Amino acid sequence: MIKARPSSSGFTLIELLVAITILAIIAVLGWRGLDSIVRARVSLTTELEQTRGIQISFAQLENDSAHIAGDFLLPGRASLYASGQNLIMIRIVNEDLQPTRLQVVAYRVVEGVLSRRESESTRDMRVLDSILQSALSGTDNMPVVNLQSNIIAFEMRTWNSSENNWRVAGSDMASGNQQGGKAVPPKTGLEVSLQLQGREHPLLKVFLLGAA
Repeated sequence: MIKARPSSSGFTLIELLVAITILAIIAVLGWRGLDSIVRARVSLTTELEQTRGIQISFAQLENDSAHIAGDFLLPGRASLYASGQNLIMIRIVNEDLQPTRLQVVAYRVVEGVLSRRESESTRDMRVLDSILQSALSGTDNMPVVNLQSNIIAFEMRTWNSSENNWRVAGSDMASGNQQGGKAVPPKTGLEVSLQLQGREHPLLKVFLLGAA
């Protein structure tokens, strides 16, 4: 009588190869999914940081624009200078139990970074003029606060209420001031456009000058 061989409980080579192939496919799919999640997270974090930086920049610009000094404090002087990658304002500083003072604020884009600088507030017009000239020439030593990076374009226009028109790079928001023997048209609005790297369209915002 011939006895039947006991059946083997192991896996054949083909079954092992199939199992390994399936595990490899699952591993590749899982890695791709994880890599996609990581990339999406990095992109989202970068975008959130950019959005936060822009919000802070625009909020600070809005505050400075609202407190820009008018002709009653700066007779015969300009209070806003915008040219190239530089924006300089003279703003009012009001502190509790303190007289009204003036302060020079300067925005500038250097190597793709938008920064803000501010001087000490003063009531001495000679000191203010000295600070302003240093800021205009870029030789001031005011502390720098970086607001936004990856900027490839920084453009400005000012609204002239008497002309009912926008001008590129304005020089003064107050009426009655003189430049070259001619009265400077009053400027009541500032338009700022920021183009960020990787974004198709620039971010644009308009600020009222002296709205506070």
